[in-house]
Amino acid sequence: MMRTFIILMTALLAFGITALMGFWLIPLLRKVKYGQTILDIGPVWHKNKQGTPTMGGFMFIAGVLAAVTMGYLVYMGAGGGENEISPIFGTRLFAGMIMAMAFAFLGFMDDYIKVVKKRNLGLTAGQKMIMQILIAAIYLVILYLAGDTSTVLRIPFLGDLDLGLFYYPIALFILVVGTVNAVNLTDGIDGLASSVTFIASLGFMVIAALFSIYEMQLLAVAVAGAMLGFLVWNFHPAKVFMGDTGSMFLGGLVVAMGFGLGLPFLIAIIGIIYLGETLSVMLQVASFKLTGKRIFKMSPIHHHFEMSGWSEVKIVAVFSLITAVGCALAVWWVVSL
Repeated sequence: MMRTFIILMTALLAFGITALMGFWLIPLLRKVKYGQTILDIGPVWHKNKQGTPTMGGFMFIAGVLAAVTMGYLVYMGAGGGENEISPIFGTRLFAGMIMAMAFAFLGFMDDYIKVVKKRNLGLTAGQKMIMQILIAAIYLVILYLAGDTSTVLRIPFLGDLDLGLFYYPIALFILVVGTVNAVNLTDGIDGLASSVTFIASLGFMVIAALFSIYEMQLLAVAVAGAMLGFLVWNFHPAKVFMGDTGSMFLGGLVVAMGFGLGLPFLIAIIGIIYLGETLSVMLQVASFKLTGKRIFKMSPIHHHFEMSGWSEVKIVAVFSLITAVGCALAVWWVVSL
């Protein structure tokens, strides 16, 4: 009963802090002229979003951090820690949050350069990649030193695969850095990344409950609550964008939930939209370089559907539904174990 109360409190706190911060942060961002610059590479009708405040990710960063910390402290104060099976889950929780904050800081530097320094593309690809690899490597080292030394990758519906030393480069480049960039790509239209991540976090929450991993339940409900709070301001027509500050933080949280459950490959199923967004860019680039032709009207794939006449609201609804199906498949697999 106590756990349920704390879980609900955590979700409501994350929602409340995030939603209420919009009343203060959005006017502040307008005042300091931290508005989004719309590049010519996107759909032309996105130009009417020029100047919309960005870096709104600070709203849910505050919401998630405050809610998770409060929920964890209340639970430990109530004696919940005495029933823990292993301290590894606490390490996964806080290492994951620190890693997400590091990615958020990287995203902030990118946003700052774009908005304040007026360099539209922000950090160079090389600069971002080096810093992302460093952050991911430190995160994986912390988990390893805390006793998280398994090199077995559990692949849903296929079985376990012991990758040995190959586990670490795969975890580093694909499961961590790849996921963060995939979530970043998904943040391209009003409410898309926040809606998809809301559904994804619910999927992680259910699985955490099935495994009785309380720390990941806390993190997942905090993310879900914060995403709802952000959607108050970010749903079409968006009054604020999360910026790379927010999308990289979210990418870090998705990684933290996957690794926190000990099932990082679940990210590919629960985050099927993130995966699809990334693959659409890779296929588009490869096709154009090899054949001179494009597969999609524009990538990432949400822009293809925009160019095909879909409204932003329809894209968000369909992509959220697909995410829900991915979550259902992930839960089905966990239940079948």
